[in-house]
Parts: sequence; structure tokens; C-alpha cells
Amino acid sequence: MTAVLRQLAYGYTPDALDEYLQMSERVGRESLHNFCKCIIDLYANVYLREPMLHDIHRLYEGHIRIHGFPGMLGSIYCMHWAWAKCPVAWRGQYMRGDHSHPTIMLEAVASDLFNSMLNEEMPDVPYHINGVQYRRGYYLADGIYPTWAAFVKGFSSVVDKKRSYFTKKQAGARKDVERTFGILQGRWYILQQPA
Repeated sequence: MTAVLRQLAYGYTPDALDEYLQMSERVGRESLHNFCKCIIDLYANVYLREPMLHDIHRLYEGHIRIHGFPGMLGSIYCMHWAWAKCPVAWRGQYMRGDHSHPTIMLEAVASDLFNSMLNEEMPDVPYHINGVQYRRGYYLADGIYPTWAAFVKGFSSVVDKKRSYFTKKQAGARKDVERTFGILQGRWYILQQPA
């Protein structure tokens, strides 16, 4: 368990723990694999599954109440998370010109959710906007995502009050995910500090 927690919390590689914990690289890797498998076995049916009809209705109701967006399933967001313990040999592939340190790209919504949408396997859960009925919900996204009906983006050029208001509300709803990542990143930073 110590090897698993050090790998997850501090970004250690399995072979970095061989001397300290008297554990081979293979055992460290297998321990992490077994831990992740156990988490998946325990929580997959509740938290790691596609939403069912009643879940989608609850998402619709919650997003209408909180953000005022009918048909919204969620918000998708990517961010760069600072990787303080990045191995020196890997720094080049995790660096970008706009960051002075290695980062890992995190995405708030797993891509598997979109497979059922793209393959037309997702159930139809209709909603109405301005008298028009739509078959399936959508995710709020920013400009880096593809132009799909599943992604609703803000306007890049705001020319009137309606577009300005929509873009402001859309960005505000996406900020919920950004704030969640910020809280998690703060906790991760605290875990990485020496005691």
C-alpha cells in the first residue's frame, strides 16, 4: 500500500521504491495495478458507468436549476496540472512553451462517454429550448474541442447582448469544473510538500 500511495501521490515510478521499501519494480507495478483494479471493481457500477435515464433526468434538472441550461449533461474541461516530480528524462515531452515546468493534461470527462453518443447508442432523452425539441443532451466546452452537436461552445466574436450573455453564462458554468480542478491541484500540492 505504501508503494501504491507513493506512486499515486508523489508520482514515483515503480523502480524508484526498490531500495526504500525493499520491493522490486515488478511488485510495485503489480501493486498499483491491483489497487486500481480493486477501485474499479468496487466503484465501477456506481461512479464509473455511463448515465442511465434517471441519471440524465437528474443532470438536466440540476443544470437547469444551477446554471439555467436545459439539456446540459455536464461541462468538459482540460487543464495543465504542474508535475513537480516529473523524471528528468521525460521533461522534454511534458513541457510547453507557455509553461515553465512540466505539466500533465487532465480532462474532466472521460472520452468513453462520447463513444455511445457518436455511435448513436445513447438513449434519447429529449429536452426543449425556445420551442425546439432536441433528442440528446450536450456538454459545455471551450474552443479546443471538435465541432460536434454534443459540445456547446461560447461565441468567439460577441456582436450583440444575447451572444455576450450566453458566452458569459457558458464560461461561468464551465468554471465549476475549473474550480474543482483547482481544489484538487491545491490538495495535490500540499501532499507533495516535505513534512
